[in-house]
Amino acid sequence: MDYKSMVKEMFALQQKLNDETNGEGWESGYNKHNRIINWRRCIYMECAELIDSFNWKHWKDIHIAPDWDNIKIELVDIWHFVMSLGLEFYKNEKKESIDDLVNYIVDTKYFDEVCKEPIAPDSSDYFSVINTIEHLMKDTLNGEDFYKIVDDFFLSCLDCGLSMDELYQYYIGKNILNGFRQDHGYKEGTYQKVWNGKEDNDVMMEILNDIPDITPSLLYRKLEERYASL
Repeated sequence: MDYKSMVKEMFALQQKLNDETNGEGWESGYNKHNRIINWRRCIYMECAELIDSFNWKHWKDIHIAPDWDNIKIELVDIWHFVMSLGLEFYKNEKKESIDDLVNYIVDTKYFDEVCKEPIAPDSSDYFSVINTIEHLMKDTLNGEDFYKIVDDFFLSCLDCGLSMDELYQYYIGKNILNGFRQDHGYKEGTYQKVWNGKEDNDVMMEILNDIPDITPSLLYRKLEERYASL
């Protein structure tokens, strides 16, 4: 699959997930329960979670290396909300299709770089990565336009060594996991996020690593098998 097709599929899946989770018409800024939706807040709060994956505290565990695998998963979580912001923006402002949105994405500043072989991040200089993430937070809070936020996001991917191939693979995994959560009581508060001592994110990654070419339907079944064993 070419990279443009990957982006298109991810946006289509995000639209479907948002429609199912929030109800059709969520682009108006409210979900089916009349709760306000703020994708920008979602983005900067996820950025804060990503920063907490780094050992940034000067008073605690100062020699622990960054958990780059978890950092990549946090970036994928941010991508869910960046795409949601884009879908909302296009619905309300541009009145264009997903194809038009995808065309703009592939023309953004860092897209071609993210599609190349990733460069391993430098654990000795991770504070520069934190600065990039904080720049994404700042632009999100300041109301910068969608394309600027996409530029910030892809630059963050480059700094963290996350390629488009990985972003696509992990996004598909997280999209299926998020749907699985909703189907098993996440919104009602009955869902168990820790499975026999492991977070569901880690279980999902184990399955993806064991079966790299797994289909979405098979991943869902594998998650069901693991969840049923609790």
